[in-house]
Amino acid sequence: MHYFITGATGFVGGVVARMLVADGHRVTAIVRNLAKASALAAAGVALVAGDVTDRESMRAPMQGTDGVLHIAGWYKLGARDGRDGEAINVQGTRNVLELMRDLHIPRGVYTSSIAVNSDTHGRIVDESYHFRGKHLSFYDDTKARAHFDVADPLIAAGLPLVIVQPGLIYGPGDTSSVRTTFIQYLQRQLPVLPQRTAFCWSHVDDIARAHIAALEHGTPGNYIIAGPPHTLTEAMDLAASITGIPAPMLRLPPAALKFTAALVAPIENILPVPADYRSEYLRVTAGTTYLGDNSKAKRELGYNPRLLRDGLTQTLRHEMRLLGMEPRF
Repeated sequence: MHYFITGATGFVGGVVARMLVADGHRVTAIVRNLAKASALAAAGVALVAGDVTDRESMRAPMQGTDGVLHIAGWYKLGARDGRDGEAINVQGTRNVLELMRDLHIPRGVYTSSIAVNSDTHGRIVDESYHFRGKHLSFYDDTKARAHFDVADPLIAAGLPLVIVQPGLIYGPGDTSSVRTTFIQYLQRQLPVLPQRTAFCWSHVDDIARAHIAALEHGTPGNYIIAGPPHTLTEAMDLAASITGIPAPMLRLPPAALKFTAALVAPIENILPVPADYRSEYLRVTAGTTYLGDNSKAKRELGYNPRLLRDGLTQTLRHEMRLLGMEPRF
């Protein structure tokens, strides 16, 4: 098969592209900077210059392919505004999916997120859940509009598209704030943890395999492909039991983070405030829970996410070696 992929230079997209090549498929990836994607070319991925914000740059490389994987996305917490999220997450998704429709591509997968459901307040929700309130971040809001205002209506109109919704994604190769948190922990520079904040922890290899299963076996509609649910404090205590490095003892309640967010909000666009101290970042970590039920994906796609202990053991060993630390586990 010949597949077209966006986001191949990213964390998840790169793993998916390499897995597809390893499975014997032809993969064409659209990338903004060919020089920075040389590792993909070395792995056997065909590269084409282009961007999801430029619909016509994708037309020729998408034409005649057997499937589309739209994984590219903008992700940032603590952003000053959501213009990049609007351009990439919303309009970029519209460009990819409408072009897939116009070119009659027979199958496709779009990477959404369980963040479209916002804070679930401790509930583990399934694919029928639809949050309709005000989102906590620009990322959540733009991903929700791409999902519900772009992808869902196109599926209803007959587009053969499968939407997958990961949770928090971690693993070797991550470049997000999740990795930063683990690096700070390993270096004993993480001073505090938020209480009650919880995610569904998804190892990148499991998420990549779920994308391929959705492409090959999924039916049009949504699949939550989140991993097992754990609070952030549980994850860090688990890391401590693996490495022997103590987790931070100070645990802030949600009210303290929300109060700090309210104090920061009036000044953050006047004074330079680091992204992880901006009000948006503090709101998202103030006891929020991003939790989803992966039963449908397990049942229909054979999704089998690993335990957090197993995934963290591999990830922490990888990060410690990069830091010049010798793992003892």
